[in-house]
Amino acid sequence: MRVSRALVLAIVGMLLLTAAGIGSFVWLRGDASDAERSARTYAGGVAQALADGTLPGGLEVADRAGAEQDYDEVLRGMGSLRPTVSVSKVDLANDERTGTVTFAQSWTIHEGKKPWTYTTTMPITRRGSGEHLAWTGTWSHAVIAPELTADERLSAVRDKAVRGDILAEDGTALVTLRPVVRVGIDKTLAKKGSDVSATAAALAEAVGIDPAAYRKAVTAAGSKAFVEAIVYRSESSDLAKLSNIAKKYPEMRLLEDELPLAPTSGFARPILGTVGPPTAEIIEKSAGRIRQGSLVGLSGLEAAQDQRLRGSDGFAVNAVQIGSDETRELYAVSAVDGLPVTVSLDEAVQEAAEAALTDVGDKGGASALVAIRPSDMHVLAAASGAGSQGYSTSTLGQYPPGSTFKAVTALALLRSGLTPKTKIDCTKTATVEGRAFKNYDDYPPKRLGSISLTSAIANSCNTALISQLDRLDGADLAEAAAALGLTAQPQLGVPGALGTVPADAAGVDLAASLIGQGRVVTSPMGMATVAASIARGSIGAPVIVIDGREPKPSPPSKPLTRKESEELQALLRAVVTDGSASFLKGVPGDDVLAKTGTAEYGRGDPPPTHAWMIGIQGDVAVAVFVEKGQSGAKTAGPILEEFLRRMP
Repeated sequence: MRVSRALVLAIVGMLLLTAAGIGSFVWLRGDASDAERSARTYAGGVAQALADGTLPGGLEVADRAGAEQDYDEVLRGMGSLRPTVSVSKVDLANDERTGTVTFAQSWTIHEGKKPWTYTTTMPITRRGSGEHLAWTGTWSHAVIAPELTADERLSAVRDKAVRGDILAEDGTALVTLRPVVRVGIDKTLAKKGSDVSATAAALAEAVGIDPAAYRKAVTAAGSKAFVEAIVYRSESSDLAKLSNIAKKYPEMRLLEDELPLAPTSGFARPILGTVGPPTAEIIEKSAGRIRQGSLVGLSGLEAAQDQRLRGSDGFAVNAVQIGSDETRELYAVSAVDGLPVTVSLDEAVQEAAEAALTDVGDKGGASALVAIRPSDMHVLAAASGAGSQGYSTSTLGQYPPGSTFKAVTALALLRSGLTPKTKIDCTKTATVEGRAFKNYDDYPPKRLGSISLTSAIANSCNTALISQLDRLDGADLAEAAAALGLTAQPQLGVPGALGTVPADAAGVDLAASLIGQGRVVTSPMGMATVAASIARGSIGAPVIVIDGREPKPSPPSKPLTRKESEELQALLRAVVTDGSASFLKGVPGDDVLAKTGTAEYGRGDPPPTHAWMIGIQGDVAVAVFVEKGQSGAKTAGPILEEFLRRMP
């Protein structure tokens, strides 16, 4: 029967596809002898066995069970890894009774890394003929890997990349490898018959973790496992107590190690984030690039810049002398260490910000302090208090800014034709479409009546600004906010949000917007940006991750002018010299400019209030926020003052 060329090609294509799947395809020539055909078939079976990690059949071995045990020992150090193996060629002697098989082998040790590839050979000998023709191979460790001797086994070891540091502008390492002590139970130290679960419960109680969960983890772990309970910094005072407990329980172990850590456990933690073992989800999404035993960024900057910081692990495959630790390297791909990331945070300024928030505690709810250097818009501090519970209130919180927003309203009114000296009416109440607005409870009665715009801002008269409602619309206010950088797209280099000012506000909604309520919301970073833009005289984009980045906001439709910035600076200075922030007069150093802010939220009679302050001193612009505060002056004000006094 004649077979068409097309059919032959189709069959060949199917065979090649099959070969790609099993890695042991053997090409058979049409004129091959029976001996060659059987030799190639045998070689294909050996290749498949090598790929599976099982001892091939048809070998010249005196003790097959012993050979299988030996083969398992050779591969033990490779874990679950197995090679892809194909038959490169089969060479038979002229009498076709002996020959050599060459195998092409490839190990993918680490996904995305260059594989370990090589060829090995195995002598084969023909047994019988005709229907009884068969081949046997001469087995040795050299069939598994080149020059692997009879007393050696394979072992793949990871070459861990060193994680990059997070650096301050001056090169100081904010996050770097610092000494730690891992505390846990080493099951190899457990004496026969000892109750390891009891030790686990005692350790859990001592370090304050869930005893039941830790006991379950210890019980489920293998007999050679070290089950970590907690990690302490090496200088922790808790370690002395644990050292005494460890004397009672021999299974307990304290292991010295290093981890990427900030100067203190709470230092800028919501911003910088944390590093730890990868979750199952992270491993799955990495497509093999991240494995158990790695350290990855889990939150904050560590997560956002993880690929740069983490670098890339390498590996080595060694031949290890069975029964000893002597090794020789067979193949290696070097690790690529992570690169540093430079941030604008200043260690001393950040510590001053965190110290200033200490007294807020949990009772004040979320709190934050942001400090920006207006000259280059570098964020020197972005602190979130204990009540934020790990959330980055400083960069992500969204709250009505209350009267601190009057800096924006003042710009809109200046643009409408008012001057700092223009008289406007400050009344006890102002009614808009049936809704009554009033001043804060402690508003000084002597500041009521016809007062200047400067006095209205200095003493934070709500009704005076609302009396100018007809001069503005929502678009005017949104335009002024844009000129001060409040509504720009954040370019911090870490997750962040600035502010939102509705351009369609009208009536009651617009009246509320004028005093930083209604639909106007912002983060502490947003209000610090407003203060910094006023200080520098132009819009600026705050930045935390530097590394050569100089983010620039989109130019506003109506940029801030020098005259406008000077008038706004004078208005904010009057808040200190003759207004609600007079307590800042005695702060040493350059003149302080400020604006107090109190924003009502929720229900109640009276409703609860957020406390805000913005301030400028020299080349520093600050915003302070406390979620549950009495007022800007009484709650946020002392925090701002303490921070300015702590500033290095």
